[in-house]
Amino acid sequence: MPRLRRTLLAALIAASIALPVSGAAHPAAVPAPTPADLGPLPAATPTALGARYTASREGVRAAARAAAGHGDRRRALALRAMAGPDRHFLTFDGRDGGRTAEVFGDLSRAGRVAVLVPGADTGLDTYERFRTDASALQRELGPGAAVVAWLGYRTPGTTTPEVLTTDRADGAAPGLRRFVRELTSAAPAAQVSLLCHSYGSVVCARAAPGLPLDTIVLFGSPGTGADHADRLRTRAAVWAGRGSGDWIGEVPHTRLPLLFTTVGFGPDPVSPEFGARTFDAGSAGHADYLRPGSVSLRAIAGIVSGSTSSGEASRA
Repeated sequence: MPRLRRTLLAALIAASIALPVSGAAHPAAVPAPTPADLGPLPAATPTALGARYTASREGVRAAARAAAGHGDRRRALALRAMAGPDRHFLTFDGRDGGRTAEVFGDLSRAGRVAVLVPGADTGLDTYERFRTDASALQRELGPGAAVVAWLGYRTPGTTTPEVLTTDRADGAAPGLRRFVRELTSAAPAAQVSLLCHSYGSVVCARAAPGLPLDTIVLFGSPGTGADHADRLRTRAAVWAGRGSGDWIGEVPHTRLPLLFTTVGFGPDPVSPEFGARTFDAGSAGHADYLRPGSVSLRAIAGIVSGSTSSGEASRA
């Protein structure tokens, strides 16, 4: 335990030193207008979805104009691309680094819906990699499924103290809960899964209790903040996987109470101690789980589609 304490304290100190550097160029500095209040999605019908996509597209365009006026040409160009007719956003807010929920596939006909929750360093300026992952997953799942890339919170930076605590996840969880409840109400026949990468696992764990979910998939996870899968208080099947090339496996899986906060997220989700069902993630590195053709992408898609059973571990 003393060694783990030293490791975590060293990480906290290093992150604190890096904070002024990373914060200086934070994407929240780019202004964007307050989005229109669109209200809950009434139903996942082509008409209702079309109206929502059109309204959100106008919000993206307004944010692009604001970025251009601010002199951020790179952000403006990225937002103009996001406003294209082939992009479908249920929600969009360009402020404070960005909040979005983009749909891949036909949500009106989807029997299965995967909500993808990102980890650290995800925002409008790094959004393309998140979009690429969501698109690859939807292609792997096929036309009967849809993927929603949910960037509904200000993610922590990997070089900030926030990435070591549940604070950002605590703030994000209510929004994810509202979104999932709205989605399941609008598409009551669909089976909904939460797919949670890295720090997103902590967000999902905080949001999970009582949600009407089919599965929760944790990958590249530092932990969840819970001691056992049962403590997520969900009826969903909880799965976990980690690639052999993922550095996150070297992170100490413990929690360390400090003066004003707690550092760390508890047991390793792929360990028997945590009690999740496990899947083979192959040689995936931390950013590679949804890479086309990968073992991990096939496994995650199989879990969402209900076809994966091999490699399932009995729950502790």
